[in-house]
Amino acid sequence: MAKTYEAKSVQEFFFSAPEANSVQLVGDFTHWQSKPINLVKGVDGGWKTAVSLAAGTYHYRFLVDGEWCDDPQC
Repeated sequence: MAKTYEAKSVQEFFFSAPEANSVQLVGDFTHWQSKPINLVKGVDGGWKTAVSLAAGTYHYRFLVDGEWCDDPQC
C-alpha cells in the first residue's frame, strides 16, 4: 500500500531584536511551548528560522527572552 504525503513548503520567520539573548518560535505547529523552535541571530540583530509546513492556517507567536511577542510584520 502506497503512503500519501502532504505537500509542504518552507516558511521563513524573522524577528528583529538586536538586544535579545534568545528568540523562539511557538505555535500550534510546535504544540506551543512543548516543542519551541529556536531562531538564529544574524550579525544585523535579526533572528530567523525556516520551517517546513503543510498548506493551511497557523497561529504563532515569538518568545523573546521568555516574553510573549506578536509578529510585528503579520
